[in-house]
Amino acid sequence: MQILVSFVFGVILVFLSARGYYSTTLIFPFFKRFRPTFLISHFLGNVWTYPLAFLPFILFVILVLVGSSNAVNLTDGLDGLAIGCLVISASALTVLTYVGGHAVLSEYLDLEHLPHVGELTIFCGSMVGASLGFLWYNAYPAEIFMGDVGSLALGGAMATVAVIVKQELLLPFIGGIFVIEALSVILQVGSFKLRGKRVFRMAPLHHHFELRGWKESKIIARFWIAALVFALFALTTLKLR
Repeated sequence: MQILVSFVFGVILVFLSARGYYSTTLIFPFFKRFRPTFLISHFLGNVWTYPLAFLPFILFVILVLVGSSNAVNLTDGLDGLAIGCLVISASALTVLTYVGGHAVLSEYLDLEHLPHVGELTIFCGSMVGASLGFLWYNAYPAEIFMGDVGSLALGGAMATVAVIVKQELLLPFIGGIFVIEALSVILQVGSFKLRGKRVFRMAPLHHHFELRGWKESKIIARFWIAALVFALFALTTLKLR
């Protein structure tokens, strides 16, 4: 179902690209002129192969959305951990969407100007506010819990915004903690299946620190700090291009 939803979203972006509202090029942080595209150009000239020209782009969108959705889901294991990190990530995306939709700022910072993404600034700001409201009751010790419905949806929403504003390659930094948590699971499972040994005491990573004797509140606070550092680094790339 995640792949299907991501596929439909990718097809919608292809239609928007054909009308000039979106670009399938990839923006690399730190590189002003290096902007590769996922299009297979020699397929564009034939009506029968035309849809295949966009297949690499759609596969990339599926990878980003499904990966982000499950990464946030894996992080949701301690009270307030996932939602606190998401508040920080959504705040960074709020800045990026505002800059991307601003004609003067996007030109000055050498970003692709997307005049119709102004509404996404409101969406990201709303996501920050709603997450803060949820964090009030989800903070340790939690009174309510997010569950898969919340974590999968919020991870997907975060990735969707990043794809629309052409910041897919910044997403691993914006959501750095989510990436680390997902990688810890991949390493743990891969190592155990290939070598019969575990890399961590338990995965995802926050459980490893729990088994090392760290208090839950200490793990949450330190992961929030790390998430803030990642998000600030992502924003500094705006001036380091």
